[in-house]
Amino acid sequence: MRLGAAGLIAAAALGCTAGAWAAELPEHLTGHGGPVKGITVAPAGDRVATASFDYSVIVRSWPSGVEQSILYGHDAAANAVAFTPDGRHLVTVGDDGLVLVWPTGGSGERREPLARLTGHQGKILQVAVSMDGGLAATASWDGKVGLWSLNPPAPLAMLEGHQGPVNAVVLSDDGTRLYSAGYDGTVRLWNVPERREVRTLVRHGFGINVIAVDEVAGQLTYGALDGGMRVVDLASGEVRTGFEHDRTPILALAESHDGRRIAFGDGHGVVTVVDTALGQVTQDFPAARGPIWALAFGPRDESLLVGGLGSSVAVWPLDPLRRPSDVATRTRAGGAPMTNGERQFERKCRICHTLSRDTARRAGPTLHGLMGRRAGTVDGYPYSGALTGIDLVWTAETVDQLFEQGPENFVPGTKMPLQKMTNARDRADLIEYLKSATR
Repeated sequence: MRLGAAGLIAAAALGCTAGAWAAELPEHLTGHGGPVKGITVAPAGDRVATASFDYSVIVRSWPSGVEQSILYGHDAAANAVAFTPDGRHLVTVGDDGLVLVWPTGGSGERREPLARLTGHQGKILQVAVSMDGGLAATASWDGKVGLWSLNPPAPLAMLEGHQGPVNAVVLSDDGTRLYSAGYDGTVRLWNVPERREVRTLVRHGFGINVIAVDEVAGQLTYGALDGGMRVVDLASGEVRTGFEHDRTPILALAESHDGRRIAFGDGHGVVTVVDTALGQVTQDFPAARGPIWALAFGPRDESLLVGGLGSSVAVWPLDPLRRPSDVATRTRAGGAPMTNGERQFERKCRICHTLSRDTARRAGPTLHGLMGRRAGTVDGYPYSGALTGIDLVWTAETVDQLFEQGPENFVPGTKMPLQKMTNARDRADLIEYLKSATR
């Protein structure tokens, strides 16, 4: 939701102009070991929190970008994070279906949340927190919208109505209305106190991934699987403004704090910025390598924070738009082309694993010394129970079986993401590469 008058006054009271801040902004927020799936800015504008595929959430000071704390509590990818309005707590959600509540005080590595809430039977993609800080809502692929008390932390209810996974939720400022969107192509309005669906606001025809609601302006904005970007009248459901392009799908959406701009991020790494008053695209630029999973306007709307396939967040100064320096890319000596085995590693393994001795905050353990190593034995890595003590040694044969059958079949209960390779030649080339690269 857009900041109300009190929030806008508080933001203005922070002092500096956007131009003064832009000169001090970091170009990238680093520290994660995998793609960033969620970005949020603290209400006071002094911190930024990011949720990552590497299972962690990092809280940084702003505008320095210095890491304050890293939170480990999820057993799978962390997808979204939200501050409570007073900035004293964070709510995080992930692929493990957990809702974790954290105090924001303290520093360094932390592994024990204030509360660990369960109830969903599928991954959770998004979380929203009410303006009074007492309520959280979650969107899950189990087809349900979860309602959770935050004071004290406890499950309240599950709202059912979507015909398939739920991707996005937004709470009204007073917490009495809830908006949800899902793969069934609908946006639905709910009465929170009565725990009931009021009506279907949008029927798009393709899955809707992301939404933003501005009740002050009476409009709802959404992005969909087919690349559709729409601004809809809340009262009538009629489309006020629509944009089309062939860069599908729309995966991320952010509303500026002053409500004047909306940014969309798509599957091709391009950001589209729309002026909501004019109903026109004002900026359209390639902003990340691969899909854009997360977007947020920085404090004072002076920048746009972009999370893509890489492990860092790019900070794009706005007005005027300035490109951050490129993230360092991996190159091969002499510019030699990749072998097929190395290409398969880049596609299937690099996002979760390193080849160095250090796991480096990746979602999976290091592959250094893989061949001949007993499964589940890398010191300091938090393995799932399925791999702890299992009678399995990694060899060319067992690695081949892992990718031929898929992790969930080869080692039931593992938290390794689905990575199945049906092509025998690709598996053989990957194994040959691993034999040399993991020594």
